[in-house]
Amino acid sequence: MTLPTPELHTGRLRLRPFTDADAAPLYALHSDAHVLRYWNSPPWTDPARSQRFLSVCRTMAEEGTGARLAVERGSDGAFIGWCGLIDWNPDFRSAMLCYVFDPAAWGHGYATETVRGVLGWAFDTLDLNRVQADVDTRNGASARVLEKLGFVREGTLREDCVVNGEVSDSWVYGLLRREWRLADGRP
Repeated sequence: MTLPTPELHTGRLRLRPFTDADAAPLYALHSDAHVLRYWNSPPWTDPARSQRFLSVCRTMAEEGTGARLAVERGSDGAFIGWCGLIDWNPDFRSAMLCYVFDPAAWGHGYATETVRGVLGWAFDTLDLNRVQADVDTRNGASARVLEKLGFVREGTLREDCVVNGEVSDSWVYGLLRREWRLADGRP
């Protein structure tokens, strides 16, 4: 089963399938140690890593296991990050949310706007019942994004990541379809 990567539009953003032209900004984003300080893998050190990421995006869509979307500002077309649903399970009607943004985009509400758009697609088009996200417990900004959108902190995964020799905990967040509808003002 394939999962075609959609093109979504929000008030200020365009979320679209990745293209080969995204390799350079994607590498710049994922090679920044500050950006990835709460990520579950170390910063990239090889520019070829971008091409592997793009290949995985295509494979995920072909195999129906997820979709990753490049995020660009509508005003100037600048690549500012990406957001995706991975581990999509149509039988369980669930998926895992992930996202990462360029530091210049932080603090402008782009992550919240992006995730809101992806959640609309997840619940309305994919008919998901549950979306989950894991957040490093030190990443308060990401936790606030999820909580603004109605996600509930369900628990803590103790010492679940070791990146660059540093052990960290993660919070598990979940959002159910019925909670999304209530938060979104729909019956």
